[in-house]
Amino acid sequence: MKSWKPTTAGVLEIVAGALHLIASAATILVAGGVAGGMYWSHMPRMSIGMPLPLIAGVGLPLLIMGVVSILGGISALQRRRWGLALAGGICALVPMQTLLGVLAIVFLAISREEFN
Repeated sequence: MKSWKPTTAGVLEIVAGALHLIASAATILVAGGVAGGMYWSHMPRMSIGMPLPLIAGVGLPLLIMGVVSILGGISALQRRRWGLALAGGICALVPMQTLLGVLAIVFLAISREEFN
C-alpha cells in the first residue's frame, strides 16, 4: 500500500536540493566576481587565491549535497533505493534547510517497507 510519506519526503528533498544549488551558484558567482573585480569594481582587486577556498569550502559541498538531495528525492518519489533516499535526506540537513531534512528523514524512516 502506497502512502503519502515517501512522496512528501521526496518533495522535501528536492526543494532542499534546489535551495542548495541556488546557494552554491550564488557562492561561486560572488567568489568569481570578487576574484575578477567585475561586480565590485570600486573595491581593490583580490588575488585569485583568495576566493578559491570560498568556492572549494562552501560552493562545491553545497553543489554536491544539492545533487545528492535531488537524486534522493527522485528515489523517494519512485520508492526505490531507500539508501539513496536517506542519503538525500541527510544532505538536506545543512543548516539552511534543517527542518526539511529532519522531516524527510522521519517520513523515510516510517515508510521503509514501501521501498523495493
